[in-house]
Amino acid sequence: VGTVGVTVLYLLINCAFLSALGFAGMSDSDAVAVDTLGKVFPEAAGRLVCVLICISALGSVNGLVFTGARITYAMGIHHRAFRVVGTWNGRLGTPVWSLVLQGCLSLAIIFLTRSFIDTILYSAPVVWLFFLATAVSVFVLRRKDRDIPRSYRVFGYPVTTIVFCVCCVFMLYSSVAYALVNKPVGLLVLAGVIAIGSAVYVVSERRW
Repeated sequence: VGTVGVTVLYLLINCAFLSALGFAGMSDSDAVAVDTLGKVFPEAAGRLVCVLICISALGSVNGLVFTGARITYAMGIHHRAFRVVGTWNGRLGTPVWSLVLQGCLSLAIIFLTRSFIDTILYSAPVVWLFFLATAVSVFVLRRKDRDIPRSYRVFGYPVTTIVFCVCCVFMLYSSVAYALVNKPVGLLVLAGVIAIGSAVYVVSERRW
């Protein structure tokens, strides 16, 4: 129900953008929400949208921090080379070192890119690549470990999973195509980081 509600709201907001600006106006706009509200509140549109974005972003940031740190924590548990981040603080009830690592990586990206758009360019392709890998793993694990009891089974499988994979492929293609035009060096950096990370994982897996 929540997913359907968010989807409906998303579509309604985009319908409002189209109604106010038209397709050409949306294509030419650098800030669609600001320009839309500008037709109703010309003086306060920019500030109003900034406040709304900050409020809505808090929920997303909370979810990303909460889940991201626990993914790193799980990696530390199952991979001895990274066991430092696989420690749990019983007093605080959080994976403290995973949170510290996540914060340091986030700050490093911000200070290196020094631009919100560049931050998206440097991170979006990797995010969609791993989203796609996660979705594909559902098919692999369903076939490889079919007898293992699971606490949750994907609703509408395999249709919903296939749709999600298709969306991930489209978003991955779009983010890579956008980066090629605007920041091609960013793709080289991303490829280098993924290659180094893969090499470290393989070497450490064999050694430990």
